[in-house]
Amino acid sequence: MSNKQKLELTWIGKEKRPKLEPRILLEDPSKSYHARHRVSESDIFDNRLIFGDNLLALKALEAEFAGKVKCVFIDPPYNTGSAFTHYDDGLEHSIWLGLMRDRLEIIRRLLADDGSLWITIDDNEAHYLKVLCDEVFGRGNFVASVIWRKNYSPKSSARHFSVDHDYVLIYAKNGERWLPNPMPRSEKQDSAYKNPDQDPRGKWKPGDLSARNFYGAGTYPIKCPSGRVIAGPPNGMYWRVSRERLAELDADRRIWWGKDGNNVPAIKRFLSEVKQGLVPQTLWSYEEVGHTQDAKREVVALFGDDAFGTPKPERLLGRVMNIATNPGDLVLDSFAGSGTTGAVAHKMGRRWIMVELGEHCHTHIIPRLKKVIDGEDQGGISKAVNWQGGGGFRYYRLAPTLIVNDRWGNPVINPEYNAAQLAEALAKLEGFNYAPSETHWWQHGHSSERDFIYVTTQNLSAEQLQALSDEVGNEQSLLVCCAAFHGATAAKASERWPNLTLKKIPKMVLARCEWGHDDYSLNVANLPMAEPEPKVASPQPSPKVRGGKVARTPDLFGDIGEEA
Repeated sequence: MSNKQKLELTWIGKEKRPKLEPRILLEDPSKSYHARHRVSESDIFDNRLIFGDNLLALKALEAEFAGKVKCVFIDPPYNTGSAFTHYDDGLEHSIWLGLMRDRLEIIRRLLADDGSLWITIDDNEAHYLKVLCDEVFGRGNFVASVIWRKNYSPKSSARHFSVDHDYVLIYAKNGERWLPNPMPRSEKQDSAYKNPDQDPRGKWKPGDLSARNFYGAGTYPIKCPSGRVIAGPPNGMYWRVSRERLAELDADRRIWWGKDGNNVPAIKRFLSEVKQGLVPQTLWSYEEVGHTQDAKREVVALFGDDAFGTPKPERLLGRVMNIATNPGDLVLDSFAGSGTTGAVAHKMGRRWIMVELGEHCHTHIIPRLKKVIDGEDQGGISKAVNWQGGGGFRYYRLAPTLIVNDRWGNPVINPEYNAAQLAEALAKLEGFNYAPSETHWWQHGHSSERDFIYVTTQNLSAEQLQALSDEVGNEQSLLVCCAAFHGATAAKASERWPNLTLKKIPKMVLARCEWGHDDYSLNVANLPMAEPEPKVASPQPSPKVRGGKVARTPDLFGDIGEEA
C-alpha cells in the first residue's frame, strides 16, 4: 500500500448523508430549574438540558457553540442486539455506523481546538468505531483506548468468557494542542512514604541505587557506616551514580543505610519533591472509578425501583472530567441517558449541555438534576467534592420543522412559528447571529459589524425597499427575507439597491434541508424493513474478474481498505 492510500471503513449507505435542518431551541421555563439562592460564587446557572433528537440538537448547537466545547463524553447504544428498558440497543450494523458518523462529524466541529472526545463502547462495535473515529478525527488525533473493568466478579452464566470490561475511546480535536491534566495522587500512593529518620524535609521512600543500564563509573565498592563493605552492585547491574556523587548525596542525608547503617544504600525520594500529579493510565479498575453495580446503586438511590438500565458510575465521569477539563469548561453529552454526565459536571463546577430524546429526560434526568441543585443528592462523588448544591439549568426543546405543506401540498412556513421564531430560524439558516436590535427595527441579526439580516412576512413595495435602503446606508449591507417584493427582479433590485440582498420566503430555503424529519435516533423502531435476499441457484457462478483481480462483493460490514 502506498503512503497516499488511506484505510477507510465502508458500509452500505455510507455515501448517504442527511440534509439536517438547523432547528432553533425553545426554552420551556416551567421545566427549567435554579437554586433558590447562590450557594457559592462559582455557581453556574445557564447549563442546558435539551429534549429532542440528538443529531438535530447537535446541528442546532453548531452555530453558537462551534469550537467552544472542551470535552464531549458520550455513551451511545452499544448495538448489542439486546433491548433495554429506556431505549432499544440493537441496530443493523451499517445503519449504526452511519448514524454515529453523522454525529461524530458535528461533535468534531463543536470541540475546541484543545478539546477531546470520550466514548464508552464494548467489543460489539469498538474496533469499527475506532476506524470510524480515525476517519473523522484523523488517526494522528487518537489519544488512547482505556480499559474500564466494569464488573467486580465473573459472570458464571457466560457461554465462553465473562466480559468484564468496556472501552473508553479518547480522541483529541488537535493532538498537538491537547494535553491531559495529571491524575491526583491517592492516599494509597502517598502511604508508601515514611520518615523513620525524622528528616526535616518530610516523608520519603527508598529508591534502588542500582540499575541494569551500563554506567562506566558505576562498578565501585561501597563501605557502609557499620563498616561492612559491599564489593559492588548486584551481578549484571551498575550503581546509578558515581562514587563522588554518592558521597555528595550521603553528605546531604539523601542516602538510607537502614536503621543499623548496614543495608545496601538506597536513595531517599521525598514526597515533597515528587511530581504531584500522575500521568493518566489506560487501565481503570472498579476500585478507582466504580463498576456497574455502583452505578445501579446510585440511580436506585435516586429513582427507586424505576432505575435506568445502563448507567455509568459517577466516579468514572469524575475521572474523565478531572483529566479532560478544568472548572468553568463546557462539557457536552448528546446521549444523556440518566443524566450522570450533567450531574457530575455540575458538582465539579463545569458548564454542561445534555441532549436526550427519551421520556426519561423528564422521569429521570430532571428529577436527578433538581436533587443535585438542591443539595439533596449526596451519592456518587458528592462527598468527595463536598457538594452542597447550587446553580441551575435551562430546559429547551427543539422547535418544530420550519417548512410544512399546506392542505394543497404546497410548502409554507410552519404556522406554529411566531415572528421572532421565524427571524431566529432564518438567521440561523443564513449564517447570522440572531440578535434583534433595540434601536434599529430592521436589524434581526448580524454576521459582522456591517452585515445584517431582516425578516418579514410582508410583501415589500419598491417604496418600502427604497426607504429601507436609505436607512441602512452605504456603509452597511442588509439581507432582506420577505414573502415577496415588487418593483424589480432580484437582479434589478441589486442594481437599484446595492446595499440590499432580497430573498423570498420560503423559496430561499426549500432545497436546503430535509424538512419535517424529526427523528434520526439510534432506535431499532426506526429501522427500515430488510428486503429478503434473492435466492441463488447452485452451483454458484464464478466470481467476476476485473483487471486480473477477483471482485469482492462488500458484505454487511464492508471492507476495510480493500479494493476490487
